[in-house]
Amino acid sequence: MSTLTPFHLAFPVDDLDAARHFYGTVLGCPEGRSSDRWIDFDLFGHQIVTHLTDEPRARPTGNGVDGHHVPVPHFGVVLTPEAWDALAERMKAHDISFVIEPYTRFKGETGEQSTMFFLDPAGNALEFKAFADMDQLFAA
Repeated sequence: MSTLTPFHLAFPVDDLDAARHFYGTVLGCPEGRSSDRWIDFDLFGHQIVTHLTDEPRARPTGNGVDGHHVPVPHFGVVLTPEAWDALAERMKAHDISFVIEPYTRFKGETGEQSTMFFLDPAGNALEFKAFADMDQLFAA
């Protein structure tokens, strides 16, 4: 796998204080620059930006994957198994409600992965996953 560069993702929130608490305190993302309309966070080396908006949001949809209803859209990061376990425990310690509880998806099959889904306070869906074998990330 080639060396990855950080991605940038900007997305809407309806409460910057709630976003600051969730991404900064709950997820443990260091905060970067901010204004009264947006906040930069370091999400495992990637730049995410919460933008305050009053515009109505599109209703999320979903797809069935491995017997679960996966929210669409969603975003997240592929972590090491150790970092994934630590994040799952961190979310549980903060009483985060999971959309999909932490579990191993496609067990014993191509693409086996640990995954979990939860929502931020604005309703944005996040997925974090880990592969015991990173060669399975794009396996067909």
